[in-house]
Formats: sequence, structure tokens, C-alpha cells
Amino acid sequence: MKKVYKNIFIAAFIGPTFLVLLAVVFYPFLYNLVISFSNMNLRHIKDWQIIGLTQYIKVFTDPTEPNFYAVFLKTVIWTFVNVFFHVVIGVFLALLLNQQIRGKSIYRTLLILPWAIPQYIVALTWRGMFNYEYGSINLVITKYLSLPAIEWLKSPTEAFIACILTNVWLGFPFMMVVALGALQSIPHELYEAAEIDGANWLHRLRHITIPLIKPVMIPAITLGIVWTFNNLNIIWLVSNGGEPSDQTHILISFVYKAAFNLYRYGYAAALSMVIFIILLFFSLFFMKKTRATESAY
Repeated sequence: MKKVYKNIFIAAFIGPTFLVLLAVVFYPFLYNLVISFSNMNLRHIKDWQIIGLTQYIKVFTDPTEPNFYAVFLKTVIWTFVNVFFHVVIGVFLALLLNQQIRGKSIYRTLLILPWAIPQYIVALTWRGMFNYEYGSINLVITKYLSLPAIEWLKSPTEAFIACILTNVWLGFPFMMVVALGALQSIPHELYEAAEIDGANWLHRLRHITIPLIKPVMIPAITLGIVWTFNNLNIIWLVSNGGEPSDQTHILISFVYKAAFNLYRYGYAAALSMVIFIILLFFSLFFMKKTRATESAY
């Protein structure tokens, strides 16, 4: 009888959570999966039909401009560059904050602000800073560096770089916090023993710090890759919806444009499923290759 009451008690706690997940995760995912096999668009919203793999074939063969392969390549570049600088800057700042310095709590609070501020505020603020005529970035370039002003948002390359700079500033605090937590869990005795053995700072970093923070950083990097790959806000708001001429799109912003600007709902659903499959297999491969969960066994 006690076991029955225990199961009822557990179900009472799990039940509401499962219903919430069913409503906001499982049902939308399954609905999107069904829509990806349909012809739903602006002309077929209520009378849509299942048409098989047609939308998936269009994803890879539709001669749109830009096409899937160009956008995918740009997405890979976007993800790699952003996550690289997130990790490098985040770990570097964590190493500094892990030292005995005055005002550490103040520095930590200031450095975490980019992550704490809502993304749309960050994106719109940086968009204003990249303005050609009155933006603060061009002011610094022309006044202090004596270089010509850059039309950041009117050229595909410069606009893409502007999005990357914005997202780097936005994303490094997360890696910094994760790395700092990992660093603070390393016993100080290990560094003292290594110092007695004559190991310099670089040797301690290579043989103690990096191996011991790796089990924490690898899942964080995987999460950062998924987040960055799917980061719609920065691209859409900084570049004003993929401008100029749709040349700054990544896959997720291209999905948004296809669904809510072009009203190609079936195509957008199929492309979103392709993104899901790419990220799923990449995450599984990356976690297995880096042996991120080996300490859990």
C-alpha cells in the first residue's frame, strides 16, 4: 500500500511537468514534423495536404537566393567564429578573475552584464553603434584611428562581421562563468605541487587547468554551439532581417523569413527539421568524440 501511495505522490509531482512539456515541446515538435511533409503555405492554410518529401527535396534543390548550401556555410562560419571567441575570451577572463585581485566582485558583475541584458536590447544598441553617420564605432574609427568610416550595415561582409562582433560581446560571459566555476573547483594544492616541481605558468595551464576544466567546458561548448547555431535575434535585428539583399542570413533566420515573410510554412518546417537533425548528430558526435561524459561512468 505504501508503494501505491508513493507512486501516486511521485505522479502528482511529475504529472504537471509532463503536461507542460507536452504542450510546449512535444506537441509543437510533432506538429512541425507533420507540417514539414505538407504543402502548407499562404494559399493552403486550411486545406493543406501531405505531399511526402517534396519540401525536403526543395530545401536542398530549390534555386533560391541565397540557397541552402550558401546559408549553411555561412552558419558554420558564424558558429565557429563566435564559439571560438566566446571560449577564448571567457576562459581568459576566468583565469584573471580566479586570481587574488582587488575588486573582483565588481569586475565579475560588470563582465556578466552583456549576458544579463536581454538580447533584443543588445542587438538594437549595437545596431545603433554600427550606424554609418552617428554610430560610436565609426566615431572611434575616424576620430581616434584616423581611418575612413565603414558602412557596416550596407555591405554583406561588413554586416556579417557586425553581427559576429555583437554576438561575441553577448556570449563570452556565459563561458566565463562556467570556466570560473570549474577553476574554483580545482584544488590549490595541485598548483603548489607543480610549482615546487618547477612547472611554469604555461605548464600548469596545459597539464592541470585545461584537463581539469575540460569535463565542464565541453558540455558548455556543445550548448554554446547549439545556441549560436540557432541564434535568430542578433542576425535578424542587427542586420535588419538578413539585409543587405538577404546576404547575412544563417539557417535559423532563413527559416524565420521563409515562414513569416514568404509564408512557406511547409518549406520552413522542413528546413527547421533539417537544422534539428544537423544539431542532433553533431551534438552526439561531438560529445562522444571529446569524451565529455566519461567522468560520469
